[in-house]
Amino acid sequence: MAEIIQKDGTWTFDGDALRLTPGRDKNVSLLRRTLGELTVPLGALAGISFEQGKKSGRLRLRLRDGADPLLQATGGRLAEPNDPYQLTVESDRYGVAEYVVDEVRDALLLDRVPADPVDGYLLPGPSVPLSVSAGDGTASFDGERVRLEWNWKTEDSKSAAGARSLALTDLTTVEWHPAVGLENGYLRFTVRGAETKAPPKYDPNSVELWGFKKDPLMALVAAAVQARLPHPTASPEAAQATEQPTAITPEDDHDALLRRLRELGDLHKSGILTDEEFALAKQAVLKRM
Repeated sequence: MAEIIQKDGTWTFDGDALRLTPGRDKNVSLLRRTLGELTVPLGALAGISFEQGKKSGRLRLRLRDGADPLLQATGGRLAEPNDPYQLTVESDRYGVAEYVVDEVRDALLLDRVPADPVDGYLLPGPSVPLSVSAGDGTASFDGERVRLEWNWKTEDSKSAAGARSLALTDLTTVEWHPAVGLENGYLRFTVRGAETKAPPKYDPNSVELWGFKKDPLMALVAAAVQARLPHPTASPEAAQATEQPTAITPEDDHDALLRRLRELGDLHKSGILTDEEFALAKQAVLKRM
């Protein structure tokens, strides 16, 4: 086992996974403290590096594209203090950091872990339910529905219709952008059939962010939703199975669900659905039963 303990956090590698625990130092960001401990399986890693500096260095993990819903939802826009895959290392622990790097790299080579993109999330995303207030509203997610509530700073045309409730099955994408310079950020949900290019200030499916302390926490809401949407590389068949369940009447729902399970099994056996896609689609059908 390889382990490095710093004020910024603790990274522990047991050969199969890296456990990333944020530190309790006051300089550790609110997002990392709220996200808590992460377990990154070896198969989700594309690489690891260590950069030395005069006073401190930095360990960096590089994940395979598509492995983490947080990185997918934020598009690599998390600033360094909020990035859970970076660790500040004090100069007297450079040797330990290099040892951790060597151990992880050796394991990647021995297990022949590819660095190419994956077709299913390998990390679960933030746990639910969760609720965050920032900018002009509050975003809550319970695993099935997103609820958007407004405050006194919300544009009147946006808040006039009251709180919004969005079913996960109606969403196609979720995006989080931080505020940059004079440009405000946002958390935006795209609803199927109601796509818009309206600025977040006026979009009833967006929370506008102004660059304050809690803005990054909205990225956790985005990641939790992203983890439950079809993977960006999912086949159309899997997306249809998870997003749009077959319409079933009370009289024949049992038989219809059994037929659907057989159809999914055939798609899986023929290679059209991956193991992950088949598991998600099967779970959606079993819930109906």
